[in-house]
Amino acid sequence: MSQDVSEDRAGALTEPTAVLPVIRPEPARRTAAEHRAGPAGIRPDPSPGYGLANHPPANQGPQRPPRRGPALNQIPGPVAPLSPPPAGAGERNAAPRNVRSAPDPARNHAMERHWSTRPSRSQAARAANRPFVRARGRHAAMSRRQLWERRYVWALVLCDLVAGVVAGVVTFMIRFGDGVTAYNRGYLILSALLPAALLVVLAFFRAYERRYLFVGSDEYQRVIRGGVSLIAGASVVSYALDLDLARSYVLVALPVAIAAVVVARFVLRKRLHLARAHGENLRRVIVVGHELSVIGITRQLRRERYHGLEVVGACLPPGADGIGVTDLTVYGTFDDVASAVEQADADTVVVTSCPELDGAAVRRLAWQLERDEVDLVVASALVDVAGARTTIRPFDGLPMLHVEHPRLHGGSRLVKDVVDRAGALLLLILFGPVLLGVALCVSLTSRGPVLFRQVRVGRDGRHFRIFKFRSMYIDAEARLSELRHLNEHDGVLFKIRDDPRVTPVGRWLRRFSLDELPQLLNVLLGQMSLVGPRPPLPTEVAAYADDVRRRLAVKPGMTGLWQVSGRSDLSWEEAVRLDLRYVENWSLSLDLVILLRTVTAVARSSGAY
Repeated sequence: MSQDVSEDRAGALTEPTAVLPVIRPEPARRTAAEHRAGPAGIRPDPSPGYGLANHPPANQGPQRPPRRGPALNQIPGPVAPLSPPPAGAGERNAAPRNVRSAPDPARNHAMERHWSTRPSRSQAARAANRPFVRARGRHAAMSRRQLWERRYVWALVLCDLVAGVVAGVVTFMIRFGDGVTAYNRGYLILSALLPAALLVVLAFFRAYERRYLFVGSDEYQRVIRGGVSLIAGASVVSYALDLDLARSYVLVALPVAIAAVVVARFVLRKRLHLARAHGENLRRVIVVGHELSVIGITRQLRRERYHGLEVVGACLPPGADGIGVTDLTVYGTFDDVASAVEQADADTVVVTSCPELDGAAVRRLAWQLERDEVDLVVASALVDVAGARTTIRPFDGLPMLHVEHPRLHGGSRLVKDVVDRAGALLLLILFGPVLLGVALCVSLTSRGPVLFRQVRVGRDGRHFRIFKFRSMYIDAEARLSELRHLNEHDGVLFKIRDDPRVTPVGRWLRRFSLDELPQLLNVLLGQMSLVGPRPPLPTEVAAYADDVRRRLAVKPGMTGLWQVSGRSDLSWEEAVRLDLRYVENWSLSLDLVILLRTVTAVARSSGAY
């Protein structure tokens, strides 16, 4: 077993190595109690060269982090090592320079265990053939994280395999029935090979790499790219080898398999996010930076816990009092990051932008953390910019972050318009009976028209009339001035949880967002999109700040990040931030993720009133 020399003991390595005397055991082995009881058990004093550099302290098992006193936000001094040096080591080798107090010889039982016949605790607690797994201390958080991440990846492999099997079986039965003949025997073999081919393609497109999993749309992008490549590859091989392969089979089996994979991965991710909401499968994070930066990034990570980053402590610049960081344990300064990771049982360090941590300092920090495989994350000053728009480009050894402009025009927008209109037409056909039923309920329960028309502001400030099922009484606009003082929202929006203007049927429609189904007509007309920011009123746009007007750079949508993240329960600042994030990072895969999340958001009915 290799000895892990921490930074606290690095100074001892520079001392000269002393020649130690040969210690021979006594003919009759005495117990530890006899050694302590009588003079016969007293061993000779250690030689002058005996010290921490020559005889490091023995492993006493997992050590709990020291309990902090009432002043949690005071910058402590450097942390004492886990084990003090052996008794008698103070003559030649002085205590390390970062020990708070004098070592306590009574705590060190290395010599007693050296002569005792009793097995150590780690040997007695586990079988000889079982590897030692440290419950706490160094590598503990890393081991826990690797465990659940490995389980998650294997669950993805299993789900992809099942999706391939289901797609092959369903397609074969729809195309040929349940009978096997000489004609369809080849298709039966292709159906059996489909799951394996699917796994190989997804692995080739790195859909199982952990850096692309858990959050974001990169995972779905790689799945879709792999599926399209598999379809194209099957078509090319069939044409090149002149195989008698039915195009209908290829165009049904592979898209069904890819769709099943996307849905299965979405379900697994939602399950992971639910576990993280209950405090499981989280990374323990130490934030390094100035107080304001630490407070800002901590607030954001706690607000969006599904990212899996739990801030457990901070390291501030030298001289900072930590008064502003009231709900975090301050473990020290920038020089104490390595010891803070060990004390807090952390597995990730997030470094914010600050002048004290230049390139050389961050590089030295990375060297300290790489011994325990602790992740180092450098937080950029960019706000709401996704990874797809950023590229690291080295210039003479300097990693330069190149930020691309958002795709607000061009071919990508044309593809989005086509997908929106085709999807709206399909949804109108599928929800036709629901639309007729809702229209009948609205007309029979209250006076007034079935559809509610209102002027909204669209892309580039153009006005249009939005269509919704009427969920209020016909005098709702006239009663608005009477109820404005009851507004429960903090921004330009007007929202009341128990609005007296809402009809009983309208309350039920709003709960499940059925009142918004007629907006499919606006999408079909090109005035709205399936996914986008919330369509604002002209009075709301008049009160917009300059940054908020960025929401008008794209078409408003029936659903969006704001709708699937809490809707009316969110503050105005949070709603604007989510809409701006969508505008800056739009992609088809992000639209797909939002559409899938819309189903669960409608089922929860959170913030719908």
